Amino acid sequence: VNLAAAMELADMGEIGNYDWFYASDPEFQMDAETVLHIAHGVKSRCPSKPLSVTVPHTLPLDAQVDLAFALQKDGLADIIQTEGAVVSRPQRSGVVGLIEKATPTLAAVHSISRGVNIPVMAASGISDVTAPLALAAGASGVGIGTFISKQNSTVGRIAAVRTVKETMAVSFANQHGASQTTQYY
Repeated sequence: VNLAAAMELADMGEIGNYDWFYASDPEFQMDAETVLHIAHGVKSRCPSKPLSVTVPHTLPLDAQVDLAFALQKDGLADIIQTEGAVVSRPQRSGVVGLIEKATPTLAAVHSISRGVNIPVMAASGISDVTAPLALAAGASGVGIGTFISKQNSTVGRIAAVRTVKETMAVSFANQHGASQTTQYY
């Protein structure tokens, strides 16, 4: 695959979604040097395209912050994405279980967002319950792919997106004293 040609067709690129590797090899570890190397390779071939880079949850939290800072400093990432739900093993069901599942992601967002000046996207374990928590922790946005894909129908997926959007709008309004009206586009 010609990366430059593929990226020419895209609005932006993403390095991440390591979940397949974690699932296929429980011992899989993505280290900071490999992420930096891949990001440098992509950015050197496609310097004008925005790039989102996932910081591996397998790194200690301080190393995740260091990697995010290095990606920003070297101009290799325009957005930092977190992960972590793969390692989370909720002990309870319902709302408490949803929060338990998102805890590693929320911790990463909180720490990374205070160490960089570029947007941080919370991904892994984010739902309608935890999306507002991600914003409060410092996220600029959320990834909700699994939350959507777990819905049983198209209507359910649409409702899931609207619910996340609504809970985020209410959270934002509460934090910023704005009107709590939500518009659907």
